[in-house]
Amino acid sequence: MSSAIDTIVEENADSVGLFAFYRTMDRKGRLTFWACASGWTLDGMDFMLFPLVIGTLVTVWGMDLATAGSISSLTLLCSAAGGWFAGYASDRIGRVKTMQITIFLFSVGSLLSAVAQDPTQLAIFRAILGLGFGGEAAVAAVTLSEVVGARYRGRAMGFYQSSYAIGWTLAVLIQVAAFAMFSPEIAWRVMFSIGALPALLIFFVRRSVQEPQISAEAKAGAKEPVSILAIFKIAHLRSTVLGAMLTIGAQGGFYSLMTWLPQFLRSYHKISIIGSAPYLFSLISGCFLGYVTGGWLSDRLGRRPVFLIFSVCAAGLAYTYTHLSVSNDLVLIMGFPLGFFASGYYSAIMPCLNELYSTAVRGSGVGFTYNAGRAIGGLFPFFVGFVTAYVSLGDAISIFAGISYGLMFLTALLLRETNGMVLSA
Repeated sequence: MSSAIDTIVEENADSVGLFAFYRTMDRKGRLTFWACASGWTLDGMDFMLFPLVIGTLVTVWGMDLATAGSISSLTLLCSAAGGWFAGYASDRIGRVKTMQITIFLFSVGSLLSAVAQDPTQLAIFRAILGLGFGGEAAVAAVTLSEVVGARYRGRAMGFYQSSYAIGWTLAVLIQVAAFAMFSPEIAWRVMFSIGALPALLIFFVRRSVQEPQISAEAKAGAKEPVSILAIFKIAHLRSTVLGAMLTIGAQGGFYSLMTWLPQFLRSYHKISIIGSAPYLFSLISGCFLGYVTGGWLSDRLGRRPVFLIFSVCAAGLAYTYTHLSVSNDLVLIMGFPLGFFASGYYSAIMPCLNELYSTAVRGSGVGFTYNAGRAIGGLFPFFVGFVTAYVSLGDAISIFAGISYGLMFLTALLLRETNGMVLSA
């Protein structure tokens, strides 16, 4: 790894503002930010449509919870493969072109999901969505990291990550509208059809976003194409192993919670589909503020403190939320801090992963490590559904959330601090 990659920029007075990252960007950087954030918004919308219709599909198709969990896990497994290969492709053919391909894939996957006739077909179509979903997330994060200043990277990633909460909000609004206008048998198909709209974003990306300069320089200066296995060489192996462990814990916890909380509200608290909207909005509002705050804190305190603090709080709140016998009003309030701590660490993860690798292999490195978390952490929704045959849904959620956040905490202790690291070609 080059010495330039290890240069640390000191924090100064003009870098403390929450929006400082945006004020320092030129027009090219701002267009890149909006393209990446928009893609992640629509990514989040497409993915979160499925957890919202699990209860409906259980009724319409007679599908059990283990099958529903396996579909969610398969989507995440495919997103892991898509993320790794898309990251590698972005190192070879460019960030922008790869973003266009991945956006197209998850749009097609959502549209095909709308016409699925059984769980097997739905699993196949959600797998296609997962390939694009994982690829777009990894490449967009790398692209944004390469156009923002080192001292502002956490905040930029915080606002980028917060767009996922906006996409989740859109998914809930789509659900409320679809179930208000159509029967359950039709409503879920309408929801997935709307999920195909991200394809329109391709035109914006094609016309407005340019390849990051350091990425173009690294590709132009390469004597030969980088191997897809380069991130497993000695120079990068420690970063790859620890980065993957960190994201397994982070994403295993998040997906154990967020995949099953809509169903938990309906089965345990007897809250209807439309009636669950305020509870989900409370959770999502906490997620949004968590993303933004986590990014700011990671610039001020460092990446590791955010991982340590947020993992402990998320594990404790996951258990409290799923086990306390409280009124629905209190459940509504508790959703906010749960969302805050179960999402805020993502804003430190993406800058940290980008800072672990040199530009020549950054796409491959971030694509693999971030999506290794999806591959293994993505199995946790299936485990939760499977274990419900033996324990309550609340117990299953808290068990796997606790395991995940424990792994995240331990890995954070082994990571070196990367806050303020300058990226270079």
